Amino acid sequence: MEAADQVLLGAIHWITRGVEVVGIAIIVIGAAVALFSFLKQVRQRTREEAICEFRSDLGRSILLGLEFLVAADIINTVAIEPTLHSLAVLAGIVLIRTFLSFSLEVEIEGRWPWQQRAPASVEAKKDD
Repeated sequence: MEAADQVLLGAIHWITRGVEVVGIAIIVIGAAVALFSFLKQVRQRTREEAICEFRSDLGRSILLGLEFLVAADIINTVAIEPTLHSLAVLAGIVLIRTFLSFSLEVEIEGRWPWQQRAPASVEAKKDD
């Protein structure tokens, strides 16, 4: 390989690692913020409401972090190792993370991502 190709692959490798670090940081910081918010809310709300809000906040941070980790995997597979084996591994990773994302979305929102939100009047009646 030429020196320019080596430099490009090195840059792509570090970009991939940077995106992975951002994804991990989002999950860790999001979890800490969700926990801090939970501890603050537990005094102001009922325990069930505080737990529900905590799970929702934590799920959102995990979802966002997973998006960054998937992006890093795509960059790594397409730019650095474009083999059939690496593409198959990427497909498996994307399937697993997509399943996790859908599961978290259902847990947070209480509906499938393709379903429409209930009108505000219906949601207000559920809360009563």
